[in-house]
Amino acid sequence: MNTELALWNVVINLPESLKTELLHYAEYLQEKYPNNQQFQDHRETAHGYGSWAGQIIMSDDFDEPLEDLAEYM
Repeated sequence: MNTELALWNVVINLPESLKTELLHYAEYLQEKYPNNQQFQDHRETAHGYGSWAGQIIMSDDFDEPLEDLAEYM
C-alpha cells in the first residue's frame, strides 16, 4: 500500500474537527518547507492522463501467435 492510500484510509475515518486540524498542519508544512526538493520533485514528475502518448511503441507482430505456444493452439 502506498503512502497516499494509507494516509487517505486514516483521514477518511477521522471526525471533521480532526480533518480540519490535519489540513491546517499540512498547509503549515507546505509553508515551512516551500523549497523542499522532495516535494518539488514529486510535483514535477506527476503525470496526468495521456502523458505517455507516443512514448510506448508496440511491434507490428504483437497479435501474432508465439512459436513457443504453437503446440497448444
